[in-house]
Amino acid sequence: MKKSIVLVFVALMLGVLYAPLNAQVKFGVKGGVNIASVHFSDDVIDPNNVTGYHIGPMIEAMIPVTGLGIDVAVLYSQKGLEFEDESMKTDYIDVPVNLKWKTGVSVAKLYVAAGPYLSFRAGGDKKWDLIESQIEAKSFGAGVNLGAGVELLNHLQVGVNYGIGLTDNYSVNKVGLDDLNDGKNRTWSITAAILF
Repeated sequence: MKKSIVLVFVALMLGVLYAPLNAQVKFGVKGGVNIASVHFSDDVIDPNNVTGYHIGPMIEAMIPVTGLGIDVAVLYSQKGLEFEDESMKTDYIDVPVNLKWKTGVSVAKLYVAAGPYLSFRAGGDKKWDLIESQIEAKSFGAGVNLGAGVELLNHLQVGVNYGIGLTDNYSVNKVGLDDLNDGKNRTWSITAAILF
């Protein structure tokens, strides 16, 4: 009995190790529109959404039959905030790594995806002076993505994504005060990807 349990366990482990080697790998380009805003720890300001874009290469590796896989991208992405008809846009290099699940037929498949992302500030506005405050963009951030969409003809994906910042992406310093208030990015994205 012990030998058969060991054999089943070894077979399962070999299957788990072999599956990534047999994965269906596709490369592609992803791009779309960001609708971003910042949520501050205190009610220092009440910012509005700002519109930006994202674009960059991606790779998708799916394990056959299971519908499970990963989706990794390196995206140039604009985020920020708007306040009293002025906006602060910050450019990032975002690296999302999502676990993805697809279901459907080859003509049309639905997918859901979720996972962490890292953000590295690449340019745009670093500091923004308001009447009584100064907002400063930080150099590094991290968060979580949640997304869903449809894949058409095995090559075109269209979806919606929501990015929730877990680290502080902005700090606000009130003039004359030592206390800092921090803000986290929140970003809705409408995305299209072409896979090869």
